[in-house]
Amino acid sequence: MELLETQDPEKKKLIETSERHKRELQKEVSAISKKTEKALKNGLIIGGSLVLTYILISQIGASKKKRKKVKAKIAKNDLEEEEVVETSSGLSSFITTIGENLASQATHILLDFAKDKLAEYLNKRKAENENS
Repeated sequence: MELLETQDPEKKKLIETSERHKRELQKEVSAISKKTEKALKNGLIIGGSLVLTYILISQIGASKKKRKKVKAKIAKNDLEEEEVVETSSGLSSFITTIGENLASQATHILLDFAKDKLAEYLNKRKAENENS
């Protein structure tokens, strides 16, 4: 079969053109798969940081809601009324404040990181669109 292909110059040109197109398509497919892989990694990083931030904030927020409440009965005019009194010691409020500050700082850091990654991705896409 190669004898027939090499004898006819037109067939030889067509085969070379076909091989060249095949190589170009393979390069394009590999470039697209690399871009997609990078975009997915960035998306996973951003999504993971957002999920971690959400979990952290929801855990700290849940600890705020679980403050102990003590019911005290007060007698007034032979009627008993219930009064709900929140108890919070100085230490527990201090720890809560520290936890809130840490969560706030962690959220700020993660969102800043996500913003940088997103800006980097968008700039790269913009540059690629301008080049093509």
